[in-house]
Amino acid sequence: MVEPAERIEELRASIAHHNEAYHTLDAPEIPDAEYDALVRELTQLEADHPELAIGSSPTQQVGGPLSNLFAPVVHSVPMMSLDNAFTDDEVVAWSARVDRGLDLGAEAPPVTFVAELKIDGVACSLRYEGGELVQAATRGNGKVGEDITANVRGIDVIPTSLRPAAPSVLEVRGEIYLPVSTFDDLNDAQIAAGKPRYANPRNTAAGSLRQKDPLITAGRGLAFWSYQLGQVLGGPELSSHSEALDWLEGLGLPVNPERRIVDGIDGIAAFTGHWLEHRHDLDYDIDGAVVKVNSLARQRALGSTAKAPRWAIAVKFPPEEKTTRLLDIQVSIGRTGKATPFAVLEPVFVGGSTVQMATLHNDDQVRLKDVRPGDIVTVRKAGDVIPEVLGPVLTGRDPDSVPWVFPTLCPACDEPLVRPDGEAHTFCQNPGCPAQMQGRLEHFASRGAMDIDGFGERTVSAFVDAGLITDIGDIYFIDWDQVAGMEGFGEATIRNLQRAIEVTKGRPLASLLVGLGVRHLGPSAAELLAAHFGHLDRIADASAEEIAAIDGVGPKIAETVAAYFASDVAKSLIGKLRSAGLNLVGPEVADVPQTLVGKAVVVTGSLHGFSRSGAADAIKMRGGKNPGSVSRKTAAVVVGSEPGASKVAKAEEFGIPMIDEDAFVRLLETGDLPTS
Repeated sequence: MVEPAERIEELRASIAHHNEAYHTLDAPEIPDAEYDALVRELTQLEADHPELAIGSSPTQQVGGPLSNLFAPVVHSVPMMSLDNAFTDDEVVAWSARVDRGLDLGAEAPPVTFVAELKIDGVACSLRYEGGELVQAATRGNGKVGEDITANVRGIDVIPTSLRPAAPSVLEVRGEIYLPVSTFDDLNDAQIAAGKPRYANPRNTAAGSLRQKDPLITAGRGLAFWSYQLGQVLGGPELSSHSEALDWLEGLGLPVNPERRIVDGIDGIAAFTGHWLEHRHDLDYDIDGAVVKVNSLARQRALGSTAKAPRWAIAVKFPPEEKTTRLLDIQVSIGRTGKATPFAVLEPVFVGGSTVQMATLHNDDQVRLKDVRPGDIVTVRKAGDVIPEVLGPVLTGRDPDSVPWVFPTLCPACDEPLVRPDGEAHTFCQNPGCPAQMQGRLEHFASRGAMDIDGFGERTVSAFVDAGLITDIGDIYFIDWDQVAGMEGFGEATIRNLQRAIEVTKGRPLASLLVGLGVRHLGPSAAELLAAHFGHLDRIADASAEEIAAIDGVGPKIAETVAAYFASDVAKSLIGKLRSAGLNLVGPEVADVPQTLVGKAVVVTGSLHGFSRSGAADAIKMRGGKNPGSVSRKTAAVVVGSEPGASKVAKAEEFGIPMIDEDAFVRLLETGDLPTS
């Protein structure tokens, strides 16, 4: 057993090291969840052994040491951190401490709270004098931050001048963050340039903010949410935190719309539970919720510790990044022959599930990340996104480890793997490769294609092993008598499979095109092809030039589609599908009025008369577009039940008309929006 004093010193040294890596160098070595675990252990040990507690302990400090990159700024009001709650019991305990701290009498009104999202970004203080931005600073160690004014001026959403009625001095605290969509665009550019992917939006935002060249920062697409007042001189008399946020919004500062006044533990739980489930509906990362006592008078009465206010708590969500050991790197072969490296991991619970495998993207990314079997690696899993290895923890690497080398032969068929010139990916070019065959069959039966219920990986594998199917067309000519003799396939299972396969014969032509698995051909382009040509035979006979002439279909898609249908494999397969009686006819576009040509219509929430895909199809069939997000070019937002709050907020911000389902039906028929 390690003595408490020895363990405390180990933890203090480790936390100090990680504070510097995170706050000063913007190069964290461990995920937040593991850092939080170290702090919690140290906090508990210091509570159990108060004679060993000291004022310089990391548990009593805010932030980390300052760098030498920027000039120091002394905060007029300290920028404190927040205490964390990881369980419901810890939130209940905090609420009870608030009640005890206020010593409320029987006649006193109950405590109300403001619940906000905890943005995963970089804390920043903005100082306005006479309504003009004069200084921006990082939190630093809470008392002294770093002057990043020049870089912050390049962030579009941060106003350099406030609206009239701004006070003589206003300090506002908030979070600078990188939108997820912008982060994805940056990574696409990194991959195209042969550079390593950025790890996550928070680290990328921090690195972007600390550039010496403000033009680089300005080009990164950073954003900002205000969440707290600092020093205010000459402002109005405010009685509540919610009132303060509304006032900041009225001055032209961005304030997150997903905030609520809630009553008691049940209100807090409802807010945090909702956003734990819907955190990935947002275009920015959150790692929890922040709950604050709403009354400013009560905040003053509760006061603060040396590190954090007693009137606020951060309710942390389960982590989406963890470290674990990389046991092996293997290669999978997809339906197009693409060879994708993936990590075999020691099982780790992250992002709400146990992860044992994670993607490594391609050969270039493995080399750029330099992950090796035996490494301790950081793994990220966000919602339904495929788990990804972000990189190694180099301090834990075996000195005898060697870089991993991409194999030269296909692991499924032992044929050569080839990386075409100018391609980022490597391919098995053997059309008879069993892994490709399996992938094509699974893709054809998947929900995004022909949606054959019950025809998943295990069923496909069993039928392939039994020699029942070798290509997509064979699905419609299965020897069911042979299936009846196979283990696991009873009468009810067979009957359900037969029914599910029969239903697919009437699926739209676009679904069939997606199911064929033509490289680069996705759902949107498939719908355009089906609508333009009206029949599979006309698509098969079209030249690359004729296909590329369709608005929305690029030359790369056109070339691969034309090449696919010119192949003997495609001709044989289409013959089977025709014999099976599948629908080869596209929609009768000429019979549908083109009421939405040039208009973008966004749908959010559930509609009674349309499925999500059905609403999108109805818009596209009338010449409109159905983007996934609201922009200033959006013509209308259709709002159903339980709509996405961020889309509604964007529509309000941009003044986009929001209509109900009845108005949507009229819009489809006439192209006209309601006049009032």
